[in-house]
Amino acid sequence: MHPEGICARQAFGACSGKYVKRFTINPVGEPRDVAPQPSAPQASAARVPPISEEHSHSVWETIKHHKVVEWTLAYAAFGYALLHCVEMVSNAFEWPPAAARLTVFVLVLGIPVVATLAWYHGHRARGRISGLELPILTALLVIAGSVLWLVSREGHERPGAQFATTVGTSTAPIQSVFSPPPHSIAVLPFTNLSGDPKEEYFSDGVSEELINALSQINALQVAARTSSFSFRGKSVDIRTIARTLGVAAILEGSIRRSGNEVRITAQLINAVNGFHMWSKEYDRNLTNILALQSDIATTVAAQLRARLLGDESAKIEAGGTHNPQAYDAYLRGLQRYDASDIDDEGIRVALAWYDRAIYLDSNYAAAYAQRARALSALARVAPQTQRRQELFRQAREAAERAVTLAPAFADGHVALGWHVLLFGYLDFQAAAREIKRAMSLAPGSVYVLRTYGSFQWVLGHRDTAVSVIQRAVSLDPRNFTYNIDLLFAFDSDRRFNDVLTEAQRIRILKPDSRSVSLAQADAYLGMGHPQEALKFCDSRSTPFEEDDRHGCLALAYQALGRHEEAERELEALRALDGDYGALWYAAIYAQWGEPAAALQWLATAERLRDPNLVWLRREWKLDPIRSEPDFKALERRLNFPS
Repeated sequence: MHPEGICARQAFGACSGKYVKRFTINPVGEPRDVAPQPSAPQASAARVPPISEEHSHSVWETIKHHKVVEWTLAYAAFGYALLHCVEMVSNAFEWPPAAARLTVFVLVLGIPVVATLAWYHGHRARGRISGLELPILTALLVIAGSVLWLVSREGHERPGAQFATTVGTSTAPIQSVFSPPPHSIAVLPFTNLSGDPKEEYFSDGVSEELINALSQINALQVAARTSSFSFRGKSVDIRTIARTLGVAAILEGSIRRSGNEVRITAQLINAVNGFHMWSKEYDRNLTNILALQSDIATTVAAQLRARLLGDESAKIEAGGTHNPQAYDAYLRGLQRYDASDIDDEGIRVALAWYDRAIYLDSNYAAAYAQRARALSALARVAPQTQRRQELFRQAREAAERAVTLAPAFADGHVALGWHVLLFGYLDFQAAAREIKRAMSLAPGSVYVLRTYGSFQWVLGHRDTAVSVIQRAVSLDPRNFTYNIDLLFAFDSDRRFNDVLTEAQRIRILKPDSRSVSLAQADAYLGMGHPQEALKFCDSRSTPFEEDDRHGCLALAYQALGRHEEAERELEALRALDGDYGALWYAAIYAQWGEPAAALQWLATAERLRDPNLVWLRREWKLDPIRSEPDFKALERRLNFPS
């Protein structure tokens, strides 16, 4: 309490120089009265100041008296509300994460300032600040301003502001400001809570179907299965996963299945700040699994502020089934086909499950599309020509059935597009219609993107092919097959230095890859360095299949002037592939400077309807004969789309 207030309540006349009652302390600590003394003159009062009521209180009582606690609690409530308001506005307007961070810093630094101001509010009657208090307040304000200035500089001037993702490794430094695309998401494999490890195929399958469902929403950018599933069983935090995949949100959860009943718990996490954005538990019957997948996908899209066009549910449910047993068989087939150690026997097992799904639901378009995919894989390795052609025929029938059953199902159009193009049909116009249709239905699907990019490669639209396949790789950076596609897209674009650079990066995924060695050898041949190419042609650490090795050596030896060895390698290649290697023999003869022999082999390829003719525009080794009239006539007959 102020001295002025004390005067008002003490004996009258105390503030006007009259007598004031005072106490002294006796030796044993008891107070005793002291006779009233006349007030001393003003100078004397300065030497013996009156003891105010304030100085007799405890420190805590003084703090309460100045309302410091009330001010601080009110400030904390205000800060909590402000922080959540900033978070909501940031999500709505897609502000950078620095906005929330700066808000937190300002609020924390404001605590001592508020406490100081509360104290001075208690002294407002004085109308002045002491000489010691003024520097303290000034120092607090200077410190707060300095920290804010340093924080604002960090986001703009910190070295390595661009985050570089290295496929398969995390050696790149993690930057402080992570700004992924706002509508990007990865789905981690949902945890199997059934208690039976054999049920993992089901939780994985549902997770993959959720990825496919989200990919049908055009406004979303969805990381593909291979990359998002690569973190299974690894102790990696959410933010590291998000930075590696370049996504703003992570969807994770768990699945518990009992017969045809399933409980799915899903939660969406903002990968930038770690906050939970949404979570929900679903109890459904498997007959409603399509509606459940659609519900989760559209809810997630809404949480990410993605623009929905109104037909997402129909697109997501296209090609599916309401038969629980058929759905189960389909998921078993997916699990087997997607296995990392897939071989011919594994493909046959997957095909049997797809056939089982079709038997249980003859209108299951997705199962037909996967059946076409499995049959094609078996056909490519079938040793007998007649057996290979029969498998191709069955694959085309399955693809056509998928499109008939579900015209809005993009994967069906992809399957049909490749089958009318490859495997002896070479119908470029029909393939273009199907693949473009798939792209219009699901431009966010990495499977569709890869197919569209590869088709652009076939048409000779090299720049488009590279950009689209790069997009597919960005959605599935740990998918080895897509990275190999990118290597050969660079190769067909004559960007040989890029091939060599990317090959070193991709080897992290599979160090002993024959395909990477083939691309490196091809690049060195294209650059005119046959001696370097020779190392990759015949490398024992990364062995080629025999036909690739012989073709590579034939080109390298010829370029080095070792003509007899080159002829022996070409004969060995012909002994392996027969007339069905016609396109590659034409490429070798074109590089050897023998255009007549090259054109003769191209005529053989056309007569046989060799599927390899789809690479006619892609293959740079045919460049020496592209201006030949016979070559141009062949291009016209193949009827490439413009």
